[in-house]
This record gives sequence, structure tokens and C-alpha cells, in this order.
Amino acid sequence: MSGDTIISLIFKAGLVVKFVLLLLLFFSVVSWAIIIYKQKLLSKIAKETDEFNGAYTGSRDWDSVHESTKNLTLSPLAHLFRTAHSMKDADKDELRRSLRRVEALETSRLEKNLTFLATTGSTAPFIGLFGTVWGIMNSFMGIGRVGNASLAVVAPGIAEALIATAAGLAAAIPAVIAYNYYLSRANMNITMMEDFSIELIEHRVRENAEAQTGTF
Repeated sequence: MSGDTIISLIFKAGLVVKFVLLLLLFFSVVSWAIIIYKQKLLSKIAKETDEFNGAYTGSRDWDSVHESTKNLTLSPLAHLFRTAHSMKDADKDELRRSLRRVEALETSRLEKNLTFLATTGSTAPFIGLFGTVWGIMNSFMGIGRVGNASLAVVAPGIAEALIATAAGLAAAIPAVIAYNYYLSRANMNITMMEDFSIELIEHRVRENAEAQTGTF
């Protein structure tokens, strides 16, 4: 079926089917906007995190690491490090609470908009199915009025209705794939944050113990 034929069927569809298609178009456009945005964001986060890890593992002088990574504004690990670096006089519990707050904020940023992708993936097929059922119902009602059930009479109406199902799947499939992919990358960053927070706390504990030992 050509593109012109599909377009003509859409224009001939009933108001309810047209509304369903517009709603699915909205879900699809927003989903793709989120997909593109998240891809760019997570790529930048990965790049900055690699830069931070290189600076952090290459030097144990926190002042030097802080100076060389202060422009890394997207890396969750850099944010955790700056928090720990700014709390030199804090005790272990205070530092842990502060790092957990940073983790919560960074987790929220990593998972932002993923709910919309999940919603699109789970509801778009049903919205499309509703449009299909409605369109087929109207098609059969038209058959009853005309009194002719030939293929030439039935096919256009059913084709109009099935477009809604196809549109629902077209919106849902990319959203589901993107949701699973970006959720996996977010969880990977969350795990790295948790591990790095433990490392920062242990580093602070060692520093405090060495300082106390040096005073005696």
C-alpha cells in the first residue's frame, strides 16, 4: 500500500480514529524527543565520568583532583567527589548523609523522563487497539446500513481501523526499547555512585584515623 493511500485512509477515518492517531502521534514525538535527549545526556555523562576517573585514579591529592575536574558538571561521580571534598571537617555519618542526598538527586536526574517512555510503551498499543475496535465497529455499522458485505465495501473501513493499531505499535516499540536501554545505563551509574560513595567514606575514615594518630 502506497504512502498516498495510507494518508487518504487517515483523512477518511472517523473523528474518534483521527483523535486516537493524533494522540499516538503526540506520544511518538515526545518519546523520540526524550530518546534523543537522553542519548546525548548519557553520552556526555559517560565521557565526563571517564575523564573524572582518569584524574581521580591518577592522583590521590584531592585538591589537585578537584582543581582538574571542577568543570565536569554532568558526571555523578564528580558531584559526589566535590561534596566529599567540601566536607573536610565532617564526621563519617554526616558525610554519608550528604553523599546519599547527592545520590538521590543524581538518580532522579538519570531516571528523569523514563516514566513517560514506560507509559508510552505500555499504553500506546491499547490506545491503538481502541481506535481499531472503534473503526471496525463503525465499518460493520456501515455494512448494516448499506446491506452489502462485499470486500470492496468492508476493506476500506477495516484498513482505516488497522492503521490505529500500527500507529500504536510504532509508538510503543521504540519507547520500550529505549526505556529498557536507558534504565540499564541509569542503574549502571547508580551502582557506580554507591560504590564510589563507600570509597569516599572509607578514605575519610582513614584520613581521620591518621590525623588522630599523628596528634599523639
